[in-house]
Amino acid sequence: MPDTDAFDDTAADHEQFEAELIAQDRDAARSAVADIDEQRAQALVSALVDDDVVIPIPNERVLVHEPSGEAFDSILQLAVFHRGWTAAHGDQTDD
Repeated sequence: MPDTDAFDDTAADHEQFEAELIAQDRDAARSAVADIDEQRAQALVSALVDDDVVIPIPNERVLVHEPSGEAFDSILQLAVFHRGWTAAHGDQTDD
């Protein structure tokens, strides 16, 4: 079979598939952060602090998400995490 049909050659298919998955992962990560701005993050985290869902640790300059035990030094990261955490646990009341 010296003349193989280029359309039948699947040698590079796995590389193309992997590249597509990486692109999808990047798109998913960007959209999770892009849909919340600094002002909305600040409002959400302030409400979570008032509701004792987030505990500020001033001497360490971190905010602890009490239900998960995760600590954050960024309000934006905490807001995005909390939205994902509530979505995973079926609780959509904090938006």
